[in-house]
Amino acid sequence: MAYATINPYNNEVVKEYPYATDEELHAALATGHALYKKTRQQPIADRAKILHNVAAKLREHADELARACTIDMGKLLRESEGEVELCAIIADWFADHGEELLKPEVLDTIATGHAEVQHHATGIVMMVEPWNFPYYQIMRVFAPNYMVGNPMILKHAGNTPTSAQLFADIVLEAGAPAGALTNLFLSYDQVTEAIEDKRVQGVALTGSERGGTAVAEAAGKNLKKNTMELGGMDPFVVLGDANMDDVIDIAWRARLYNAGQVCTSSKRFIVMDNVYDQFVDALKEKFSKVVPGDPLDPNTSLAPMNTKRAKEKLQKQLDGAIAAGANVVYGNEPIDLPGQFFMPTILTDIDKNNPAYKEEMFGPVAAVYKVHSEEEAIELANDNPYGLGGIVFSGNADHGAEVAAQIETGMVFVNNFMVTLPELPFGGVKLSGYGREMSQIGELAFTNEQLIVKADKPNLDNVAGGLVATDPAPVTQ
Repeated sequence: MAYATINPYNNEVVKEYPYATDEELHAALATGHALYKKTRQQPIADRAKILHNVAAKLREHADELARACTIDMGKLLRESEGEVELCAIIADWFADHGEELLKPEVLDTIATGHAEVQHHATGIVMMVEPWNFPYYQIMRVFAPNYMVGNPMILKHAGNTPTSAQLFADIVLEAGAPAGALTNLFLSYDQVTEAIEDKRVQGVALTGSERGGTAVAEAAGKNLKKNTMELGGMDPFVVLGDANMDDVIDIAWRARLYNAGQVCTSSKRFIVMDNVYDQFVDALKEKFSKVVPGDPLDPNTSLAPMNTKRAKEKLQKQLDGAIAAGANVVYGNEPIDLPGQFFMPTILTDIDKNNPAYKEEMFGPVAAVYKVHSEEEAIELANDNPYGLGGIVFSGNADHGAEVAAQIETGMVFVNNFMVTLPELPFGGVKLSGYGREMSQIGELAFTNEQLIVKADKPNLDNVAGGLVATDPAPVTQ
Protein backbone atom coordinates (compact mmCIF):
# COMPACT_ATOMS: atom_id res chain seq x y z
CA MET A 1 0.00 0.00 0.00
CA ALA A 2 1.34 3.41 -0.93
CA TYR A 3 -0.41 5.20 1.95
CA ALA A 4 -0.04 3.72 5.42
CA THR A 5 0.36 4.78 9.02
CA ILE A 6 3.31 2.79 10.38
CA ASN A 7 4.21 3.84 13.91
CA PRO A 8 7.96 4.61 13.77
CA TYR A 9 8.30 3.98 17.52
CA ASN A 10 7.37 0.29 17.35
CA ASN A 11 7.08 -0.38 13.57
CA GLU A 12 3.42 -1.36 13.93
CA VAL A 13 1.27 -1.03 10.81
CA VAL A 14 -1.69 0.92 12.18
CA LYS A 15 -3.81 1.49 9.07
CA GLU A 16 -3.50 1.26 5.30
CA TYR A 17 -5.28 3.38 2.74
CA PRO A 18 -5.96 2.57 -0.93
CA TYR A 19 -5.08 4.91 -3.77
CA ALA A 20 -7.79 7.30 -4.90
CA THR A 21 -9.50 6.23 -8.10
CA ASP A 22 -9.46 8.33 -11.25
CA GLU A 23 -13.18 8.80 -10.77
CA GLU A 24 -12.57 10.31 -7.32
CA LEU A 25 -10.03 12.71 -8.76
CA HIS A 26 -12.35 13.80 -11.56
CA ALA A 27 -15.18 14.29 -9.06
CA ALA A 28 -12.94 16.42 -6.85
CA LEU A 29 -11.97 18.59 -9.80
CA ALA A 30 -15.61 19.10 -10.76
CA THR A 31 -16.66 19.87 -7.19
CA GLY A 32 -13.79 22.26 -6.66
CA HIS A 33 -14.41 24.14 -9.89
CA ALA A 34 -18.11 24.50 -9.14
CA LEU A 35 -17.23 25.86 -5.70
CA TYR A 36 -14.76 28.33 -7.24
CA LYS A 37 -17.44 29.82 -9.47
CA LYS A 38 -19.88 30.01 -6.57
CA THR A 39 -17.38 31.46 -4.11
CA ARG A 40 -16.62 34.40 -6.42
CA GLN A 41 -19.97 35.84 -5.37
CA GLN A 42 -19.55 35.13 -1.65
CA PRO A 43 -18.62 37.86 0.85
CA ILE A 44 -15.11 37.31 2.21
CA ALA A 45 -16.42 37.88 5.73
CA ASP A 46 -18.48 34.68 5.42
CA ARG A 47 -15.32 32.68 4.81
CA ALA A 48 -13.62 34.37 7.75
CA LYS A 49 -16.32 33.07 10.08
CA ILE A 50 -15.79 29.51 8.88
CA LEU A 51 -12.01 29.83 9.15
CA HIS A 52 -12.38 30.96 12.76
CA ASN A 53 -14.51 27.88 13.29
CA VAL A 54 -11.74 25.73 11.78
CA ALA A 55 -9.43 27.12 14.45
CA ALA A 56 -11.98 26.34 17.15
CA LYS A 57 -12.44 22.78 15.89
CA LEU A 58 -8.69 22.22 15.79
CA ARG A 59 -8.50 23.17 19.45
CA GLU A 60 -11.54 21.08 20.27
CA HIS A 61 -9.94 17.98 18.70
CA ALA A 62 -6.37 18.87 19.71
CA ASP A 63 -5.71 15.70 21.70
CA GLU A 64 -6.91 13.40 18.91
CA LEU A 65 -5.01 15.33 16.26
CA ALA A 66 -1.77 15.44 18.22
CA ARG A 67 -1.83 11.75 19.00
CA ALA A 68 -2.52 10.87 15.36
CA CYS A 69 0.37 13.05 14.21
CA THR A 70 2.79 11.40 16.63
CA ILE A 71 1.72 7.90 15.63
CA ASP A 72 1.91 8.81 11.93
CA MET A 73 5.44 10.19 11.87
CA GLY A 74 6.92 9.91 15.34
CA LYS A 75 7.42 13.41 16.68
CA LEU A 76 7.17 14.10 20.41
CA LEU A 77 3.59 14.48 21.57
CA ARG A 78 4.27 17.96 22.95
CA GLU A 79 5.63 18.96 19.54
CA SER A 80 2.47 17.63 17.90
CA GLU A 81 0.35 19.56 20.37
CA GLY A 82 2.29 22.70 19.54
CA GLU A 83 1.76 22.11 15.83
CA VAL A 84 -2.01 21.85 16.26
CA GLU A 85 -2.10 25.09 18.23
CA LEU A 86 0.06 26.83 15.62
CA CYS A 87 -2.43 25.79 12.94
CA ALA A 88 -5.25 27.31 14.97
CA ILE A 89 -3.25 30.53 15.35
CA ILE A 90 -2.69 30.68 11.59
CA ALA A 91 -6.37 30.10 10.86
CA ASP A 92 -7.44 32.82 13.29
CA TRP A 93 -4.90 35.29 11.90
CA PHE A 94 -5.99 34.89 8.29
CA ALA A 95 -9.63 35.01 9.36
CA ASP A 96 -8.92 38.32 11.11
CA HIS A 97 -6.70 39.87 8.44
CA GLY A 98 -7.47 38.08 5.18
CA GLU A 99 -10.11 40.48 3.92
CA GLU A 100 -7.92 43.51 4.62
CA LEU A 101 -5.01 41.89 2.77
CA LEU A 102 -7.23 41.47 -0.28
CA LYS A 103 -8.37 45.10 -0.47
CA PRO A 104 -7.79 46.76 -3.85
CA GLU A 105 -4.56 48.72 -4.19
CA VAL A 106 -5.06 52.21 -5.62
CA LEU A 107 -2.38 53.23 -8.12
CA ASP A 108 -0.98 56.71 -8.64
CA THR A 109 -1.01 57.05 -12.42
CA ILE A 110 -1.12 59.67 -15.17
CA ALA A 111 -3.89 57.69 -16.84
CA THR A 112 -7.26 59.41 -16.86
CA GLY A 113 -9.56 57.95 -14.28
CA HIS A 114 -9.20 55.83 -11.15
CA ALA A 115 -6.75 52.91 -11.31
CA GLU A 116 -6.57 50.02 -8.87
CA VAL A 117 -5.40 46.43 -8.65
CA GLN A 118 -7.98 43.97 -7.40
CA HIS A 119 -7.09 40.53 -6.04
CA HIS A 120 -9.32 37.69 -7.22
CA ALA A 121 -9.35 33.93 -6.86
CA THR A 122 -8.08 31.98 -9.86
CA GLY A 123 -9.31 28.43 -9.34
CA ILE A 124 -8.25 25.14 -7.79
CA VAL A 125 -4.85 24.95 -6.11
CA MET A 126 -3.11 21.56 -6.08
CA MET A 127 -1.24 21.02 -2.80
CA VAL A 128 1.60 18.49 -2.48
CA GLU A 129 2.72 18.36 1.15
CA PRO A 130 5.32 16.47 3.24
CA TRP A 131 5.18 14.39 6.39
CA ASN A 132 7.33 16.35 8.85
CA PHE A 133 4.58 18.81 9.86
CA PRO A 134 1.43 17.01 8.73
CA TYR A 135 -1.02 19.75 9.78
CA TYR A 136 1.06 22.92 9.62
CA GLN A 137 2.14 22.32 6.03
CA ILE A 138 -1.51 22.07 5.00
CA MET A 139 -2.57 25.13 6.97
CA ARG A 140 0.13 27.34 5.45
CA VAL A 141 -1.59 26.95 2.08
CA PHE A 142 -5.16 26.32 3.19
CA ALA A 143 -5.84 29.36 5.38
CA PRO A 144 -4.81 32.10 2.92
CA ASN A 145 -6.29 30.38 -0.12
CA TYR A 146 -9.55 29.69 1.66
CA MET A 147 -9.86 33.41 2.34
CA VAL A 148 -9.08 34.15 -1.31
CA GLY A 149 -11.68 31.66 -2.50
CA ASN A 150 -9.43 29.09 -4.16
CA PRO A 151 -10.59 25.50 -3.61
CA MET A 152 -7.80 23.02 -2.85
CA ILE A 153 -6.96 19.39 -3.56
CA LEU A 154 -4.44 17.82 -1.19
CA LYS A 155 -1.94 15.10 -1.94
CA HIS A 156 -0.16 14.41 1.34
CA ALA A 157 2.82 12.19 2.13
CA GLY A 158 2.43 8.44 2.00
CA ASN A 159 3.27 7.95 5.68
CA THR A 160 0.89 10.57 7.16
CA PRO A 161 -2.48 9.65 5.66
CA THR A 162 -4.35 9.60 8.96
CA SER A 163 -3.28 13.14 9.79
CA ALA A 164 -4.21 14.35 6.31
CA GLN A 165 -7.70 12.90 6.47
CA LEU A 166 -8.30 14.18 10.00
CA PHE A 167 -7.41 17.70 8.90
CA ALA A 168 -9.76 17.53 5.91
CA ASP A 169 -12.52 16.18 8.15
CA ILE A 170 -12.02 19.08 10.58
CA VAL A 171 -12.44 21.58 7.74
CA LEU A 172 -15.77 20.02 6.78
CA GLU A 173 -16.91 19.79 10.40
CA ALA A 174 -16.18 23.50 10.77
CA GLY A 175 -18.70 24.31 8.05
CA ALA A 176 -16.53 24.70 4.97
CA PRO A 177 -18.31 23.54 1.80
CA ALA A 178 -17.41 20.34 0.01
CA GLY A 179 -14.49 21.04 -2.31
CA ALA A 180 -12.87 23.68 -0.14
CA LEU A 181 -10.22 21.11 0.79
CA THR A 182 -10.37 17.62 -0.68
CA ASN A 183 -7.80 15.10 0.58
CA LEU A 184 -7.05 12.38 -1.97
CA PHE A 185 -4.54 9.54 -1.74
CA LEU A 186 -3.15 10.22 -5.19
CA SER A 187 -0.37 8.60 -7.18
CA TYR A 188 2.24 10.90 -8.72
CA ASP A 189 0.74 10.22 -12.14
CA GLN A 190 -2.59 11.44 -10.83
CA VAL A 191 -0.94 14.58 -9.43
CA THR A 192 0.40 15.30 -12.90
CA GLU A 193 -3.05 14.66 -14.37
CA ALA A 194 -4.55 17.16 -11.93
CA ILE A 195 -1.91 19.78 -12.74
CA GLU A 196 -2.68 19.36 -16.44
CA ASP A 197 -6.39 19.97 -15.88
CA LYS A 198 -7.45 23.48 -16.91
CA ARG A 199 -9.48 23.89 -13.71
CA VAL A 200 -6.29 23.74 -11.64
CA GLN A 201 -4.64 27.15 -11.67
CA GLY A 202 -1.91 26.83 -9.05
CA VAL A 203 0.44 24.30 -7.48
CA ALA A 204 1.99 24.57 -4.00
CA LEU A 205 4.64 22.07 -2.95
CA THR A 206 6.72 21.61 0.15
CA GLY A 207 9.16 18.74 -0.02
CA SER A 208 12.39 17.48 -1.47
CA GLU A 209 14.35 18.94 -4.35
CA ARG A 210 13.57 15.81 -6.35
CA GLY A 211 9.83 16.09 -5.76
CA GLY A 212 9.88 19.82 -6.40
CA THR A 213 11.66 19.35 -9.72
CA ALA A 214 9.08 16.85 -10.93
CA VAL A 215 6.07 18.89 -9.87
CA ALA A 216 7.53 22.19 -11.09
CA GLU A 217 8.23 20.57 -14.47
CA ALA A 218 4.61 19.49 -14.80
CA ALA A 219 3.41 22.93 -13.69
CA GLY A 220 5.78 24.70 -16.07
CA LYS A 221 4.76 22.60 -19.05
CA ASN A 222 1.16 23.57 -18.37
CA LEU A 223 1.89 27.22 -17.53
CA LYS A 224 0.59 26.89 -14.00
CA LYS A 225 1.81 29.26 -11.33
CA ASN A 226 3.61 27.38 -8.55
CA THR A 227 5.44 27.87 -5.29
CA MET A 228 8.23 25.59 -4.08
CA GLU A 229 9.50 25.23 -0.51
CA LEU A 230 12.29 22.68 -0.66
CA GLY A 231 15.31 21.64 1.39
CA GLY A 232 17.78 23.62 3.40
CA MET A 233 21.25 23.54 4.93
CA ASP A 234 20.60 26.40 7.30
CA PRO A 235 23.63 28.05 8.90
CA PHE A 236 23.80 28.84 12.62
CA VAL A 237 26.50 31.51 12.86
CA VAL A 238 28.11 32.18 16.24
CA LEU A 239 30.15 35.40 16.33
CA GLY A 240 32.98 35.85 18.79
CA ASP A 241 31.09 38.17 21.14
CA ALA A 242 27.86 36.14 21.32
CA ASN A 243 26.24 35.31 24.64
CA MET A 244 27.26 31.65 24.83
CA ASP A 245 24.60 30.72 27.39
CA ASP A 246 21.94 31.81 24.91
CA VAL A 247 23.77 30.14 22.02
CA ILE A 248 23.94 26.74 23.72
CA ASP A 249 20.38 26.93 24.98
CA ILE A 250 19.15 27.41 21.41
CA ALA A 251 21.68 25.39 19.38
CA TRP A 252 20.78 21.87 20.51
CA ARG A 253 17.06 22.60 20.23
CA ALA A 254 17.53 24.05 16.75
CA ARG A 255 19.10 20.77 15.62
CA LEU A 256 17.05 18.16 17.50
CA TYR A 257 13.54 19.61 17.26
CA ASN A 258 11.35 17.12 15.39
CA ALA A 259 14.35 14.74 15.46
CA GLY A 260 16.17 17.16 13.19
CA GLN A 261 13.69 16.56 10.38
CA VAL A 262 12.92 20.18 9.56
CA CYS A 263 13.77 22.10 6.39
CA THR A 264 14.73 25.10 8.53
CA SER A 265 16.70 23.12 11.11
CA SER A 266 20.13 24.54 11.86
CA LYS A 267 22.30 21.96 10.13
CA ARG A 268 25.65 23.78 9.86
CA PHE A 269 27.06 25.46 12.96
CA ILE A 270 29.62 28.06 11.90
CA VAL A 271 31.50 29.12 15.02
CA MET A 272 34.19 31.74 15.58
CA ASP A 273 37.50 30.26 16.72
CA ASN A 274 37.58 31.93 20.15
CA VAL A 275 34.35 30.19 21.26
CA TYR A 276 34.59 27.03 19.09
CA ASP A 277 35.83 24.60 21.75
CA GLN A 278 33.31 25.87 24.28
CA PHE A 279 30.52 25.43 21.75
CA VAL A 280 31.48 21.88 20.77
CA ASP A 281 31.85 20.76 24.40
CA ALA A 282 28.49 22.25 25.36
CA LEU A 283 26.71 20.75 22.33
CA LYS A 284 28.10 17.32 23.23
CA GLU A 285 26.76 17.69 26.75
CA LYS A 286 23.30 18.70 25.55
CA PHE A 287 23.13 15.88 23.01
CA SER A 288 24.19 13.35 25.65
CA LYS A 289 21.25 14.20 27.88
CA VAL A 290 18.40 13.49 25.48
CA VAL A 291 16.22 10.49 26.33
CA PRO A 292 14.98 8.27 23.49
CA GLY A 293 11.69 6.50 23.96
CA ASP A 294 7.98 6.48 23.25
CA PRO A 295 7.15 9.89 21.77
CA LEU A 296 3.76 9.72 23.51
CA ASP A 297 5.59 9.64 26.86
CA PRO A 298 6.20 13.16 28.25
CA ASN A 299 9.57 12.02 29.64
CA THR A 300 10.93 11.27 26.17
CA SER A 301 13.11 13.99 24.63
CA LEU A 302 14.40 12.20 21.51
CA ALA A 303 11.79 10.95 19.06
CA PRO A 304 12.37 8.33 16.38
CA MET A 305 12.84 9.32 12.78
CA ASN A 306 9.76 9.10 10.61
CA THR A 307 10.54 5.91 8.66
CA LYS A 308 13.07 3.10 8.37
CA ARG A 309 13.97 4.40 4.93
CA ALA A 310 14.78 7.86 6.27
CA LYS A 311 16.96 6.40 9.02
CA GLU A 312 18.87 4.22 6.57
CA LYS A 313 19.42 7.15 4.19
CA LEU A 314 20.81 9.31 7.00
CA GLN A 315 23.15 6.53 8.15
CA LYS A 316 24.42 6.11 4.60
CA GLN A 317 25.10 9.85 4.37
CA LEU A 318 26.87 9.82 7.72
CA ASP A 319 29.02 6.84 6.71
CA GLY A 320 29.96 8.65 3.52
CA ALA A 321 30.93 11.79 5.41
CA ILE A 322 33.15 9.81 7.78
CA ALA A 323 34.77 7.91 4.92
CA ALA A 324 35.59 11.28 3.34
CA GLY A 325 37.41 12.46 6.45
CA ALA A 326 34.81 13.93 8.81
CA ASN A 327 35.50 13.48 12.51
CA VAL A 328 32.79 12.11 14.83
CA VAL A 329 32.97 14.16 18.02
CA TYR A 330 29.88 12.52 19.47
CA GLY A 331 27.28 9.94 18.47
CA ASN A 332 26.96 7.49 15.59
CA GLU A 333 26.12 4.62 17.88
CA PRO A 334 23.04 2.37 17.79
CA ILE A 335 20.12 2.95 20.15
CA ASP A 336 18.78 -0.27 21.58
CA LEU A 337 15.11 0.29 20.82
CA PRO A 338 12.94 -1.28 18.11
CA GLY A 339 11.88 1.98 16.46
CA GLN A 340 13.62 4.24 13.98
CA PHE A 341 15.92 5.96 16.46
CA PHE A 342 19.08 7.75 15.42
CA MET A 343 21.63 8.85 17.98
CA PRO A 344 22.37 12.60 17.83
CA THR A 345 25.75 13.01 16.18
CA ILE A 346 28.29 15.83 15.88
CA LEU A 347 30.68 16.03 12.93
CA THR A 348 33.70 18.30 12.53
CA ASP A 349 36.55 18.63 10.02
CA ILE A 350 34.30 18.59 6.97
CA ASP A 351 36.21 19.93 3.98
CA LYS A 352 34.88 21.02 0.59
CA ASN A 353 35.54 17.60 -0.93
CA ASN A 354 33.32 15.86 1.61
CA PRO A 355 29.80 15.09 0.31
CA ALA A 356 28.44 16.37 3.64
CA TYR A 357 29.70 19.85 2.76
CA LYS A 358 26.88 20.42 0.27
CA GLU A 359 24.40 17.67 1.14
CA GLU A 360 21.38 18.12 3.40
CA MET A 361 21.23 15.63 6.29
CA PHE A 362 17.60 15.40 7.31
CA GLY A 363 17.97 14.13 10.86
CA PRO A 364 19.87 14.67 14.13
CA VAL A 365 23.36 15.23 12.71
CA ALA A 366 25.14 18.53 13.41
CA ALA A 367 28.05 19.71 11.29
CA VAL A 368 30.31 22.16 13.15
CA TYR A 369 32.81 24.42 11.38
CA LYS A 370 35.52 26.64 12.87
CA VAL A 371 36.06 30.05 11.27
CA HIS A 372 38.50 32.86 11.99
CA SER A 373 36.65 35.95 10.77
CA GLU A 374 33.16 37.20 10.02
CA GLU A 375 34.01 37.31 6.33
CA GLU A 376 34.92 33.62 6.44
CA ALA A 377 31.72 32.84 8.34
CA ILE A 378 29.56 34.62 5.76
CA GLU A 379 31.39 32.99 2.86
CA LEU A 380 30.94 29.54 4.39
CA ALA A 381 27.28 30.21 5.17
CA ASN A 382 26.66 31.05 1.52
CA ASP A 383 28.80 28.27 0.03
CA ASN A 384 26.04 25.71 -0.43
CA PRO A 385 23.29 25.14 -2.98
CA TYR A 386 20.42 25.97 -0.61
CA GLY A 387 19.08 29.19 0.87
CA LEU A 388 16.12 28.70 3.17
CA GLY A 389 16.77 30.08 6.66
CA GLY A 390 19.47 30.83 9.17
CA ILE A 391 20.38 32.06 12.64
CA VAL A 392 23.05 34.56 13.70
CA PHE A 393 24.17 35.08 17.30
CA SER A 394 26.01 38.31 18.06
CA GLY A 395 26.75 40.37 21.14
CA ASN A 396 25.17 43.28 19.30
CA ALA A 397 21.80 42.64 17.64
CA ASP A 398 22.24 45.46 15.11
CA HIS A 399 25.58 44.09 14.01
CA GLY A 400 24.06 40.61 13.91
CA ALA A 401 21.42 41.95 11.54
CA GLU A 402 24.15 43.42 9.31
CA VAL A 403 25.74 39.97 9.09
CA ALA A 404 22.34 38.35 8.55
CA ALA A 405 21.66 40.62 5.57
CA GLN A 406 24.72 39.17 3.84
CA ILE A 407 23.52 35.56 4.15
CA GLU A 408 21.82 34.26 1.01
CA THR A 409 18.64 32.82 2.49
CA GLY A 410 14.98 33.74 2.56
CA MET A 411 14.88 34.14 6.36
CA VAL A 412 17.42 34.89 9.10
CA PHE A 413 16.80 35.24 12.84
CA VAL A 414 19.24 37.15 15.04
CA ASN A 415 19.83 36.06 18.66
CA ASN A 416 16.74 33.89 18.61
CA PHE A 417 15.27 30.53 17.73
CA MET A 418 13.78 30.38 14.25
CA VAL A 419 10.00 30.74 14.50
CA THR A 420 7.10 30.59 12.10
CA LEU A 421 4.03 32.79 12.43
CA PRO A 422 1.22 33.68 10.01
CA GLU A 423 2.30 37.31 9.63
CA LEU A 424 5.86 36.32 8.63
CA PRO A 425 6.59 35.26 5.03
CA PHE A 426 8.11 31.79 4.73
CA GLY A 427 10.33 30.63 1.87
CA GLY A 428 13.79 30.57 0.37
CA VAL A 429 16.09 31.05 -2.61
CA LYS A 430 18.45 28.91 -4.71
CA LEU A 431 17.63 25.19 -4.44
CA SER A 432 15.41 25.90 -1.44
CA GLY A 433 12.74 27.01 -3.89
CA TYR A 434 10.82 30.16 -4.72
CA GLY A 435 7.69 31.98 -3.70
CA ARG A 436 6.50 32.62 -0.16
CA GLU A 437 3.80 31.16 2.03
CA MET A 438 1.91 32.96 4.81
CA SER A 439 1.73 36.74 5.33
CA GLN A 440 0.22 38.93 2.61
CA ILE A 441 2.71 37.50 0.12
CA GLY A 442 1.31 34.01 0.72
CA GLU A 443 -2.28 35.17 0.51
CA LEU A 444 -1.68 36.75 -2.88
CA ALA A 445 0.37 33.83 -4.25
CA PHE A 446 -2.48 32.41 -6.32
CA THR A 447 -4.59 35.46 -7.05
CA ASN A 448 -5.36 37.30 -10.25
CA GLU A 449 -3.87 40.78 -9.84
CA GLN A 450 -6.47 42.42 -12.03
CA LEU A 451 -6.00 46.03 -13.10
CA ILE A 452 -9.21 48.07 -13.24
CA VAL A 453 -9.11 51.63 -14.62
CA LYS A 454 -12.41 53.51 -14.61
CA ALA A 455 -13.38 56.92 -15.94
CA ASP A 456 -16.66 58.74 -16.47
CA LYS A 457 -15.91 59.16 -20.18
CA PRO A 458 -13.01 58.73 -22.61
CA ASN A 459 -10.24 61.35 -22.58
CA LEU A 460 -7.61 61.21 -25.30
CA ASP A 461 -5.73 64.33 -24.21
CA ASN A 462 -3.30 62.51 -21.94
CA VAL A 463 -2.50 59.09 -23.28
CA ALA A 464 0.91 57.69 -22.39
CA GLY A 465 3.22 56.02 -24.83
CA GLY A 466 1.43 57.04 -28.02
CA LEU A 467 -0.66 53.88 -28.01
CA VAL A 468 -3.68 55.99 -29.00
CA ALA A 469 -3.10 58.95 -31.31
CA THR A 470 -4.91 62.14 -30.27
CA ASP A 471 -4.80 63.39 -33.85
CA PRO A 472 -4.58 60.29 -36.01
CA ALA A 473 -3.22 60.55 -39.51
CA PRO A 474 -5.65 59.93 -42.33
CA VAL A 475 -5.85 56.44 -43.67
CA THR A 476 -4.55 56.18 -47.26
CA GLN A 477 -5.10 53.44 -49.78
